[in-house]
Amino acid sequence: MNEHCAEFEALSAIACDHAANPRNNGPLQDFDGHARITGPCGDTMEFWIVVQDSLVQAVSFVTDGCGTSHACGSMATCLAEGKRIEEVGSLQQEDILNALADLPAASRHCALLAANTLKAACMDYVNSRRKKMKDHQSTCDSCGDTSCSASRREHGESEEEFEDRRKLESRLCRIRHKVVVLSGKGGVGKSTVAVNIATALMMEGKRVGLLDVDIHGPSVPTMLGLEGQTIIGSDDGLLPIEIGNLKVMSLGFLLQDPDDAVIWRGPMKMGVIKQFLKDVAWGDLDYLIIDSPPGTGDEPLSVCQLIGSLDGAVVVTTPQRVASVDVRKSIMFCRQLDVTVLGVVENMSGFVCPKCGAVTQILSAGGGQGIAESMQVPFLGAIPLDPAIAQAGDSGQAFVHHFAASSTAATMRDIIQPIVDLDSPANEGANESNTTEGQEEKVMKIAIPLADGKLCMHFGHCERFALIDVDETSKTILKREDIVPPPHEPGLLPPWLAERGATTIIAGGMGQRAQGLFAEQGIQVVVGAPADSPETIVGHYLAGTLQTGSNTCDH
Repeated sequence: MNEHCAEFEALSAIACDHAANPRNNGPLQDFDGHARITGPCGDTMEFWIVVQDSLVQAVSFVTDGCGTSHACGSMATCLAEGKRIEEVGSLQQEDILNALADLPAASRHCALLAANTLKAACMDYVNSRRKKMKDHQSTCDSCGDTSCSASRREHGESEEEFEDRRKLESRLCRIRHKVVVLSGKGGVGKSTVAVNIATALMMEGKRVGLLDVDIHGPSVPTMLGLEGQTIIGSDDGLLPIEIGNLKVMSLGFLLQDPDDAVIWRGPMKMGVIKQFLKDVAWGDLDYLIIDSPPGTGDEPLSVCQLIGSLDGAVVVTTPQRVASVDVRKSIMFCRQLDVTVLGVVENMSGFVCPKCGAVTQILSAGGGQGIAESMQVPFLGAIPLDPAIAQAGDSGQAFVHHFAASSTAATMRDIIQPIVDLDSPANEGANESNTTEGQEEKVMKIAIPLADGKLCMHFGHCERFALIDVDETSKTILKREDIVPPPHEPGLLPPWLAERGATTIIAGGMGQRAQGLFAEQGIQVVVGAPADSPETIVGHYLAGTLQTGSNTCDH
């Protein structure tokens, strides 16, 4: 055993002494969550947790790794026991490193392995809870639950009305969270916010639907580059247009000519919105984001009445007084319909000079935040006037995806946090997840070098890396994180990516020496991949359909 391993065997013992009744010499006999992960260095770690009333009561772990692995695993048990499940699920590599202190740089991956394995055990608990709740509290007509409202006809309801309602409810019960995006007046960038919220959630690995119910001005197809796409039918209903894990539906897909004017009264609007919810094959979704037209008229009212159980609303405004006054009406609309206001977003909040970065307040500042405070609702953030946002929308690209490294995109990602929290472990009883009972969750992290939002043909000269967490068992994307690499130096990137937990790198080209360095770090290398979006590349890689060509940098 080398010197630092002996040192951290001692640290492991100290960490155990600090834990309350630690059981880290073997698995707990009666446990609620379990995970086993093999790290890039070949070490394997397993965690078992016992949860009661959302508190982690006991933790145990085993590892076949060195003393450092034992120390990190023991410290993870100390940090986890007695904490709420959502806190434990958020434990990071840095938390373990800070608690141990002075861990050698070459051993940082042990802390990452401990954090990832403990997090996976928490998700195993969450998934099993969701399945149990789903078994006992299903809400659609296919569950056989006689207490479900979709299982019986209401008084005075015809057979046709009953079947219609049952079909609608069977669609909605497969969508875990429904969020509507509102604005008090037009021209505030509501559709831009809705598109980027949906895309940011997809980048988090969520299954997302985006429904455009702006009947008279459907702009979502244009903003996502989907103009000219045609909706087709199937045995299960109308098939939405798909971009990665994002499913999109809009009246714009059904118009023969995009210049056609839709001249409809209220009942016809209600009918088409109902059809979008009832007859579209949304499947199982984590989120449905609904982009409504401005105001408090037929469309948002129809959405609230048809869905009946919206998780909340995001209200969009601009800073000037004429827009923020209308925000009050949108908030009062939500309160009258018992819809939770998740928060207010202030769009076009100051112009950011693309050359010097100085911020100029073209419109009066602070209107959105002031209204949020006076109406006692959360203020989610201020999105500046960034020329790249207009450029992205006009070119059919989601800004938060294609300009992910920008500070404005970071602001947009912060805005979605209350929506992400709807799906946190604290709400574990909502619905069944994709994880099949009894299957072991195996997480791998795929690194993809990027330039202009797509795979960069040479990994060493990329703008940033997309790190994508993947569940190998269900072959689904769990999370995406974009990080900026350090200045390029030969041999630097392989250990840098290994420290961040990368298990695979997919690149266009890579020299033989670099491939050897990645192999030394335990990172699998795939070369010859096409210049495409990270989600598309990973999807093909998981399905075994990734088409690779020649190595563009074989030296």
